[in-house]
Amino acid sequence: MVPSRSLSCILTLPALAFLSLSASALPHARTASSTAALKLAVRVNSYGIKNIAAADRARIQALQADGSSSVNITNTGTTYTANIGVGNPATYYTFLLDTGSSNTWIGTNKAYQKTSTSYDTDGTFNNPKYASGEEYLDYVTLNSDLVIYNQSIGVASTDPGLGDVDGLLGLGPVNLTRGTVSNADTVPTVMDNLYAQGSINSEVLGVFFAPASSDDTSGELTFGGYDASKITGDVNYVSITSTSPASSYWGIDQSITYGDTEILSQTAGSVDTGTTLILIASDAFSTYQSATGATPNESTCLLQISSDQYDQLSSLYFTIGGVTYELTPNAQIWPRSLNTAINGTTDGIYLIVADNGSPSGSGLDFANGYCFLERFYSVYDTENSRVGFATTEYTDATTN
Repeated sequence: MVPSRSLSCILTLPALAFLSLSASALPHARTASSTAALKLAVRVNSYGIKNIAAADRARIQALQADGSSSVNITNTGTTYTANIGVGNPATYYTFLLDTGSSNTWIGTNKAYQKTSTSYDTDGTFNNPKYASGEEYLDYVTLNSDLVIYNQSIGVASTDPGLGDVDGLLGLGPVNLTRGTVSNADTVPTVMDNLYAQGSINSEVLGVFFAPASSDDTSGELTFGGYDASKITGDVNYVSITSTSPASSYWGIDQSITYGDTEILSQTAGSVDTGTTLILIASDAFSTYQSATGATPNESTCLLQISSDQYDQLSSLYFTIGGVTYELTPNAQIWPRSLNTAINGTTDGIYLIVADNGSPSGSGLDFANGYCFLERFYSVYDTENSRVGFATTEYTDATTN
């Protein structure tokens, strides 16, 4: 289960120089009377990463190893980013959003600008999946009236391979920060601090994505709850799985059926904004490939189907907490307008379900990545150790 939050969690760093600052000392201080939104921009990876299946597979294998392996987080084909300020006056950086990790840090692409609010903790951060460097506390500005103080900020000392992105906003459970900072057990996440500092009245995060196009800016994070205007039905919740290592993340139990064919019996995996595709265990992937008649494409390293096979494609059904979510045939293919971004042909039809490289039974047998989350609104509820899903106007879209 995701650990519950307490004051001891919030006070893990030994030298909190800013604790004497009250909320009234913050620019644009706000009370927790409502939720707060942060607009997102989608970007298609444009700096040389073509094999998104291999990159996603490396990521899930690192998660299966519970963080002990190394993987470059930017090896994804499609990512959502946000412009976030650090310091006072704020310097704005482009951050990737990652529910699969919990540290917030800045890479070497754009240097960390120290201001009067920057406090060097004399500690170091080392997240083996991502980067290492010095650890600071500083202001973080999420939007014009949502400012965090005393936020743990890692400043990478070597290039973590972020390309044209400046840093990472960790939105995973706080336990993922354990052992990542030299002079602390765990460090409060962005969500921890928003809640502890009274900016939100519940430690709940709503995530809205939409099917990607190269100029899409319609994504949104909602802090303190979810945006009911973005959903078309109820939010249905499921508890965090008890199966390790999925239980360390936003892990859930689910089963998957292709038409009437069971692809994956109920098992544990993760919901992960840092993964582009939908990854499933190798045996489940073989069943899916056989059922669809797809063949591997060497250029994209994805499965490819013909137009006739697409016309015969069945829906994928994800059963989560007793509720079934339908991923339509159109939702199972890579956006054809973006085929060239993954080294495909303009008229090719490529499937977004890929092999995670391990047989089922690993304790993390799937990753519901961006290609799933663009069809269903997701809610991450720390206080109640659960994840929620709801349909949106894009659930049945045919934009791909």
